Amino acid sequence: MFDFPARRQRLLRLVYEKKAAAILVTDEVNVRYFSGFSGDSSYLLLTDDRQMIISDSRYNTQIAAECPDLELVTRTAAQEMKTLVGETLRQLGRNPVAIESDAITKSAFDAIAAEVPGVSFVDTVGLGLSLRAVKDATEIEIIRGSIRIAEMAFRQLCTELQPEWTEVQAAFRLEEIIRSLGGQGRAFETIVAGDQRAALPHAGATKHLLGSAKSVLFDWGAKSQNYCSDLTRVVVTGRPSPTLEKIHRVALEAQQKAILAIRPGASLKEVDAIARDHIAASGFGAYFGHGLGHGFGLQIHESPRLSPLAKDNFEVGMVVTVEPGIYLPNDCGVRIEDDVLVTDEGCEVLSCLPRSLQDNPIDFG
Repeated sequence: MFDFPARRQRLLRLVYEKKAAAILVTDEVNVRYFSGFSGDSSYLLLTDDRQMIISDSRYNTQIAAECPDLELVTRTAAQEMKTLVGETLRQLGRNPVAIESDAITKSAFDAIAAEVPGVSFVDTVGLGLSLRAVKDATEIEIIRGSIRIAEMAFRQLCTELQPEWTEVQAAFRLEEIIRSLGGQGRAFETIVAGDQRAALPHAGATKHLLGSAKSVLFDWGAKSQNYCSDLTRVVVTGRPSPTLEKIHRVALEAQQKAILAIRPGASLKEVDAIARDHIAASGFGAYFGHGLGHGFGLQIHESPRLSPLAKDNFEVGMVVTVEPGIYLPNDCGVRIEDDVLVTDEGCEVLSCLPRSLQDNPIDFG
């Protein structure tokens, strides 16, 4: 399904640009991305002619099945990872060795370095994430499936919601439906926030009753075949207030303007500014404090980031969220989030749930 050897070769090309002769991959998600191994507590060690996974005997059979093309180096229960990594580095005799300095603690690195005083190390940051930012055709199809599961689950949930349900019950039921539809589960902790609680961008679900709210914000995602999706919608249980209607309209306009500007070569920072400037011109600039969106894949937050601090441009194959929000403390909040693929011609919105408040009513009868 995935061309793991090609992925590793792309990583090694970046490593050689850093003047290193090998790389020790310690981030568990990167280990999975470059090898196919779905377990944990394991490292990858890659050189031009040796590619090995360093693990323990719990995973011998699993590694043989998931990544048979990799050399397996196994530690025993009586051997620490630092000792095995040190022994392996000494046997390889490659110098210097690149490390993921953003994915290993100082204490763990110091312990490994102490085992190999003759080896020098080169710090790298984000090499794996930079490669994961552009999805291949297989990844894109899996992400499409994850989005479909998330959307079907939300549609079903909306037919089941009851006024006596709490936000927590709604969140749990949504996750249950995702699993019933073939998903692995939620992609992150589901947000269900009614009325003024929606003004908290990362509000956790509480015991507040849905029936006591005039509007409810849902931020959820499914995970399928290890890949995430990420969506946000606001639903109404009655007539929305004029304030909610206004900020929802402004946020939706900002999102649509930003999506129209997404194309290969476009600046991430400038697309963020398009949405941000529209919200500011509408008088709500002080109430949109987060970035416009982010990449996602094996993790819910990956490169690239759409924000005022972004320095890069869109590339074909990137999949990002576009999620402007307006949050009025002690009043109400909205966020509208869709998943967007960068294509040769521009972009494709992968999610298709209705966005307007009128299209998302909840009738409790």
